[in-house]
Amino acid sequence: MQLTIRNMVCDRCKAAVTRLLDEQGMSPSRVDLGEVELTQDADAEQLDQLQAALRAQGFDLVLDHDAQVINKVKAEIVRRIHHGADGRVDLAAMVRETVHRELSSVSKLFSEVEGITLEQYFLLQRLERVKELIRYGEMTFSEIAFATGFSSAAHLSAQFKQLTGMTPTAFRKLAHPARTPLDKVGS
Repeated sequence: MQLTIRNMVCDRCKAAVTRLLDEQGMSPSRVDLGEVELTQDADAEQLDQLQAALRAQGFDLVLDHDAQVINKVKAEIVRRIHHGADGRVDLAAMVRETVHRELSSVSKLFSEVEGITLEQYFLLQRLERVKELIRYGEMTFSEIAFATGFSSAAHLSAQFKQLTGMTPTAFRKLAHPARTPLDKVGS
């Protein structure tokens, strides 16, 4: 049985969900960002109990098909941007590979459900990655731009300023810059 779980954005989330499944007596054969494969089917009562346990920890069991599509796409964007080796992501190809649907139909659905476009969500996730890399202080802005899929440091700077109201340099100088948790991006 496959389950879709909202707000899984990192390896710690996977560990937390695995622990919750174990506590509920459910044996996962696979736990990925946003997805769990159980070795046995769960009944309605087990799913209700799992739902309550997940919600208590900031996760959510997704039962609606459209919500599952959106959750899979969001999880894949997070995985590729924040955990992938290459910052350059072809959004249309990624959507086709992930949910076997065209970008236009998923983008329309995403906008209706989430209130922002898929492209905006993608850009906001990239900017959170940029903020993370800036805070590390290990890369130049040109290296950060390349690592996160921007065409140049100038393009990165323009996008960063448009969305945050400050330049990457000003952000780097902040003592305690604000970051958005990955599961709250676009909310």
